[in-house]
Amino acid sequence: MNFYFACSITGGRQDEAAYQAIVDALLAAGHEVPTAMLSRPEVMIDEARITPQEVYTRDARWIEACDALIAEVSTPSHGVGYEIGYALSLGKPVLCCYRQGVRISKMISGNPDPNLRTCAYESEAHAVRLVQDFLIGIDKPD
Repeated sequence: MNFYFACSITGGRQDEAAYQAIVDALLAAGHEVPTAMLSRPEVMIDEARITPQEVYTRDARWIEACDALIAEVSTPSHGVGYEIGYALSLGKPVLCCYRQGVRISKMISGNPDPNLRTCAYESEAHAVRLVQDFLIGIDKPD
């Protein structure tokens, strides 16, 4: 399956270990993750090389093509919020996971959309298990 992974880039990178654990688990399971580079430390250098318009066009296409969007939302991000809303508007399943004890936006936690699931994790391994549970619910037959 094809998953769009969303996470904070310019808002803060303190959850990068969780980003990497989630993306690495998806890739190891054979899934496509066109945004895998967002989980890596060099993302700031890579993203500085392209214009905002190129980012928007590229990311909108990736969201349109994905089977679901998985977002790590512990660090507030305008872009991630926009991506979540866009994916939901397209009827895509969305998982928003965040560090236990972190307060997330009420626009996410209070959203009644049946395609949106939010969950808190205690560790990177727990985040990966939550993603795996989410995948079971959206798994497409071959």
